[in-house]
Amino acid sequence: MPFQIIRNDITRVNADIIVNTANPEPQFGSGTDAAIYKAAGARELLAERKKIGRIAPGEAAVTSAFQLPAKYIIHTVGPVWRDGNHGEFDILRSCYRKPMLLADQLGCESIAFPLIATGVYGFPKDKALDIALATIREHLEESELNVILVVFSHNAFQLATGLTERVEEYIDENYVQWYTTEEYGEPFDARLDAIRRRELLKEETDDEWFGSAPERNMAPGMDLLRSAEATFAPALSEVMPAPMEKKKPSLEEVVNNLGESFQARLMRMIDERGMKDPEVYKRANIDRKLFSKIRCSENYIPKKKTIFALAISLRLNLDDARDLLASAGVALTNNNKEDLILRFCIENEMYDIFQIDALFFTFTGKGLNG
Repeated sequence: MPFQIIRNDITRVNADIIVNTANPEPQFGSGTDAAIYKAAGARELLAERKKIGRIAPGEAAVTSAFQLPAKYIIHTVGPVWRDGNHGEFDILRSCYRKPMLLADQLGCESIAFPLIATGVYGFPKDKALDIALATIREHLEESELNVILVVFSHNAFQLATGLTERVEEYIDENYVQWYTTEEYGEPFDARLDAIRRRELLKEETDDEWFGSAPERNMAPGMDLLRSAEATFAPALSEVMPAPMEKKKPSLEEVVNNLGESFQARLMRMIDERGMKDPEVYKRANIDRKLFSKIRCSENYIPKKKTIFALAISLRLNLDDARDLLASAGVALTNNNKEDLILRFCIENEMYDIFQIDALFFTFTGKGLNG
């Protein structure tokens, strides 16, 4: 996938380029910097790093990867957080943009970033994540590079203030509602109300036509009515035709009534919105080859998460998203955390696939493409 978030040790990630949050001087300190030097071979890497000299904040330089499972290491120096008014945001954007430009120039296919400047440099985690996602998304609009954001610790990853709490509340509310419905057939309070209404209606109707229960048993003519029922019921059953059994549809009829295939429905939705293929698969953050397979293979059904991504790319409303999923034989439910996150995003008109990927990572431990 063009972009994904994973939880891993960046020194173990298979990518053409590993990005190091470097010390500005040709020496290594702690955290990611120290881990990369140790894994690559500290003596060899430091000797090559000294040839580069000082690296200014926001700049980037390339060395060999030595013993790492990569071709290159790109060293970039992040900003030390002061108050946000001393160029910190621009410097951090540059820390993502320049390594990706270098990756394209080197002819590399993949690059792995840590979350830059969120450790000892103290950059607020939610703001750092927003900048990382926005800068990567902007670059991938014009590039086929595969970008991996590597998170070593869940503590280093933080969404925008308040968003996590809103999604948690949404999941809790909708899951509890589903659980109650599954357990009792309908929400518990509504079930009790319905039972009360049915009982009251039955009592009122019976009393209106026949009187109260004791009165009905003593009413004149009741013995005659029971006798007539016992006498004529068998005869009526002989002359009345038996109810016809409903004919089961043939397999051919079932297939003919399936409606649009997933592929046909997706392509129709794309055409209705006047979108071109690159716009669709880039906004969905799916690989061009995968999208080509979906377009060209009439009976191919992608994974549910891929359909989620396509629904986001097309900016579908909830009903249209359900229809697209249904055409692939899957449903949007209230008993699945991933389904509820997608529903939350659509209902709140959140259609940034990178932010949604971060939401999935926060609540499921895997990104949308994980």
